[in-house]
Amino acid sequence: MSPTEWLLATQLQAPSKLVPIDIAFAVLAVVVLLPVVRSWRDRRAWRSVGLRAAVAGGSAVVVLVVCWVLSDVRNVFGVALSPVTRMWIAIAAAGLGLAVTGIVQGGRWRRVLAAVLVPAALLVPALGVNVEFAKYPTLGTVVQSDPYPELDLTAAPAPAMPAAGEVRTVEIPGTRSGFPARPAVVYLPPAALVADPGPLPVVLAFAGQPGAPSDMFTAGQMGTVLDAYAAAHHGSAPIVVSVDQLSAPGRNTMCVDSRLGAAATYVTEDVPAWLGKHLPVTPDRRAWGLVGFSQGATCAMQFITGAPDHFGAALAISSELQPIDQDPKHSADQAFGGSVSAWKAAAPIAQMREHGLRGRSVWLTAGSSDKEFSRNARELGAAARKAGAHTTIAFAPGSGHDWNTVQWSLRTELANEADVLFAALR
Repeated sequence: MSPTEWLLATQLQAPSKLVPIDIAFAVLAVVVLLPVVRSWRDRRAWRSVGLRAAVAGGSAVVVLVVCWVLSDVRNVFGVALSPVTRMWIAIAAAGLGLAVTGIVQGGRWRRVLAAVLVPAALLVPALGVNVEFAKYPTLGTVVQSDPYPELDLTAAPAPAMPAAGEVRTVEIPGTRSGFPARPAVVYLPPAALVADPGPLPVVLAFAGQPGAPSDMFTAGQMGTVLDAYAAAHHGSAPIVVSVDQLSAPGRNTMCVDSRLGAAATYVTEDVPAWLGKHLPVTPDRRAWGLVGFSQGATCAMQFITGAPDHFGAALAISSELQPIDQDPKHSADQAFGGSVSAWKAAAPIAQMREHGLRGRSVWLTAGSSDKEFSRNARELGAAARKAGAHTTIAFAPGSGHDWNTVQWSLRTELANEADVLFAALR
């Protein structure tokens, strides 16, 4: 392994490895906080300590109030910030407050240390938040925007069954929809890499918003789960395609055809047509599944309930009850021609009542600490059972609305979905 590869492989989600960094940050903050106190009666020095502590504490309080307004009052992020995330944000603000007072009030060396505290006050809390959300498992996933090579459709087949599958990037054009999708990420199991592979099941995957198709494999670690399944099934696993349903990281198309783009036509027509032409996928749509996280989970539920003849199963991780962007009115204005009634009719539960889900399988998961999305899973699960679907509801222990929940859900339920899809081919 080259030095660059070693550096990019640096783990960012192991709390034990981050403890020395946290300790160094705490020591640095204390040194900046405390001026040289030669005597307990040195009132000037203690006034300086008090001022620095007040600025640090005040900065933390201010950002916590801002977090409360943005997260709880305005719901800008779509989900509530967790207590751990708020703690790290407060620590960042306190560290920056200390740094400013150290630069203004400190002596020469203390100003140098205060300047060092500025990037540390940003980096250390960012690492802590990343452990909470599990978004970036390695340094490489932070700095590499396109971590997977392009799929070579002209590559010669493997002479023997490989030990693991391949994860590749591929352009899937919006031929019918005109949807400007970003490149998809595809997993080809070992059985798809040999000569004359038989038709395999398909899973369409959707990351959340904001996000990118590669997130399901980098943050979600889906490739590891699929390789484990393939190893236990003689190299066979579903072909998984992480599709771009957004067209840009922050754009919420709500997975319908609208002025934001024909996302539904792209997913249900363009993507299957391209896959059928270029990859060894089964034409039997009972063996096509869906998986998604957050906004992507909502999309998965929309597609299986709105077009149940197109898909046989869905794993929805932390799904909303309906496609949503900020609030009902804004959602209706953005993607439903201003009609709130049309927005309501697009909700998965409304679609279940209209189309039913008999013969389909649905897995609904959420983090056990994510109260809102746990309620959503129960409500969607009850409706799916009533609509005739084989339904499983499960909760990732101790996690919230984050990629820890995604990783747990994929490890726990994706193999079950794959079994159902393969059974449909028999």
